[in-house]
Amino acid sequence: MTEAAIASSFPALAGLPASVLAELTHLHLARVPKGTVLFRDGDLCQGYVFVMRGSVRVQKMDREGREIVLYRVEDGQTCMLTTSCLLAGRAYPAEGVAEEDTELVLLPAARFDALLSEPGFRRFALAMISDRIADLMALIEDVAFGRMDVRLARRLLELDAGSHALQLTHQQLATELGTAREVISRILKDFERHGYVALSRGKVILADTAGLQRLATEQV
Repeated sequence: MTEAAIASSFPALAGLPASVLAELTHLHLARVPKGTVLFRDGDLCQGYVFVMRGSVRVQKMDREGREIVLYRVEDGQTCMLTTSCLLAGRAYPAEGVAEEDTELVLLPAARFDALLSEPGFRRFALAMISDRIADLMALIEDVAFGRMDVRLARRLLELDAGSHALQLTHQQLATELGTAREVISRILKDFERHGYVALSRGKVILADTAGLQRLATEQV
């Protein structure tokens, strides 16, 4: 990892002392393929992760096997759970999976602890946590108070990369929203009746994005 790569992906680190930047540039860049499980519920944290390129899905499973996506760690981001586990000396309470081929850098736990004495790095790490807390608060509000049809419409639009064709199963959407597959199937069938989507095996076509957008912005 070069100083230019650090400045490009993590601008907040550019002002760190030269000695700290030099240490970060000598960290090994790891490339992990899509589907790699980076950590599991109960694993001990090995270090502080910088995601240079790609996406890591952080998800939680309950005792009944239901899952919910907590957040994603993408280009230029770090993992809040990793940071909190390092600070508290606790095991991971969730699972992290590479959603696509991902490049990341691992700062060993001992060096993370040492660098927290550097004000610029400490502000960077805490700012990353702050951003994620805001995301999680929005998720909690959504789960606790949000209408599932509104949440599903919003998520479909968020997952659309522009093709309006999502390669997703009903179970994957249920995991995204922390609900049962049957609930998602029922709502999607209702969406299909309204002409919002067209369904086929493992695929959801967004047939009426304007209609989905109106639904997604409804007040709950």
